[in-house]
Amino acid sequence: MQKLFQGVEGVVDRSEELKQNASGVAAVRRARSTDKLKEECGVVAIHGHPDAARMAYLGLYALQHRGQESAGIATADGQKLANIKGMGLVSEIFTDDVMDKLPGPMAIGHTRYSTTGDSALLNAQPIRVESTKGLIAIAHNGNLVNLGNLRAAMERDGVYFQTTSDSEMIVQLIAHSNAGTLVDAIADSLKTVEGAFSIVMMTRDRIFAARDPRGFRPLSMGRIKNPDGPDTIVFASETCAFDLLRAEYERDVLPGELVMVTEDGVTSRQYASGVAQSSCIFEHVYFARPDSRIYGRWVQESRDAMGRRLARESGVPADVIVPVPDSGVTAAIGYAEESGVPFRFGLIRNHYVGRTFIQPEQRVRDFGVKLKLNPVRNLLEGKRVVLIDDSIIRGTTSRKIVRMVRGAGAKEVHLRISCPPTVSPCFYGVDTPSKRDLIAANHSIEGIRQYIEADSLAYLSLGGLLKCCATKNPSGEDAGYCTACYTGVYPTDWVDVREILAAQ
Repeated sequence: MQKLFQGVEGVVDRSEELKQNASGVAAVRRARSTDKLKEECGVVAIHGHPDAARMAYLGLYALQHRGQESAGIATADGQKLANIKGMGLVSEIFTDDVMDKLPGPMAIGHTRYSTTGDSALLNAQPIRVESTKGLIAIAHNGNLVNLGNLRAAMERDGVYFQTTSDSEMIVQLIAHSNAGTLVDAIADSLKTVEGAFSIVMMTRDRIFAARDPRGFRPLSMGRIKNPDGPDTIVFASETCAFDLLRAEYERDVLPGELVMVTEDGVTSRQYASGVAQSSCIFEHVYFARPDSRIYGRWVQESRDAMGRRLARESGVPADVIVPVPDSGVTAAIGYAEESGVPFRFGLIRNHYVGRTFIQPEQRVRDFGVKLKLNPVRNLLEGKRVVLIDDSIIRGTTSRKIVRMVRGAGAKEVHLRISCPPTVSPCFYGVDTPSKRDLIAANHSIEGIRQYIEADSLAYLSLGGLLKCCATKNPSGEDAGYCTACYTGVYPTDWVDVREILAAQ
């Protein structure tokens, strides 16, 4: 497996060689062919633990669902900053001998699915940059929408970029800031970039965490209590990582907040305010694990409420409620309880198929649905079936599943979707097809129903979805959500997706 070692004692740094060869390397796209939206990544940070690298490993393991393309861990011990990253899953990259090369009580980690920049090893994170302010490593979840103009201006000023990833933009702005202190440089740089970013950063002796002013992507802070010394402070994209680390959830990093952790403790500053919160509602619909607390609300509760609301809005006479695993399970439970119709696992998922979608041939991808899902004939035969799924993107997978259930003998197949129709691409860290490939952007609900060959099709209303995910921010106000993928109304200036560096 290809790995990149930076600042690791006894190992040659090959980043410059990779930079020179990047144009000739074909990036592996692992999920462009799937009919699901893909999150860009998950991040984790550890401060004040004797085995910080392994704690970061566990955190990334819990966040693996947010990106399976590459992963990396950087550590620091007050003097040195080492960084190891590779292509593949966390467990594949970080074997025991690799972990032994990452000493220090501080660590940041990243697991990635690329949306901006190609998927080559060079763009795996954390990204490590040497500057006049010292070594800085960064791990970023999100997407910048003013990347093109910023990058061009900086290159004219002589800034040399190591990667094609938008995440490097942030650390290069910090490295070339005229601010007198590192904290001021970070705050000033974060004000410059526009878009979605939840980031963790590390120098040789400090950890930083920050969210963009609109709070697009989640980032939480937790604490591991140490009776014999200072507590360990942890940050993660989702709170499910805290459970594995045995950390207590403390709070979310606020939109527009910059948190710094040193040996002296935790300090915070609000570098931006006065901007309406617009957190990604699709975290509750699909991205986050059901056992995570996102934007102050448990994901399991939101999805259960979506299913119940869907049953009230578009109930249909049926014999059995069947989820499309795994994304439709929680909503299907809520739908079944609200409707009084039995819930059954009528589709069984094979968890050991592996990443079948890396195969480029269309015939293999078509067969992939059958490899991953298998109908339970005795539960479906002769029954009126309601299938519950979280979304329809291109529609191709939904059609295959409907055909599969009907082929197993179902008398009727009704599809219910626990969110509104996806009609617009996302520019804030989600790998979304272009508008021409989104089936709901080009067809009516009836047209989609005909295409997927269901007896009926209904989506959850936008108003219903917002009520199912309603929560309060720390100031007691209703937290705002970004629903641009359902409305086409963007919270930032509209940017054509072609203006963002496309994944190759």
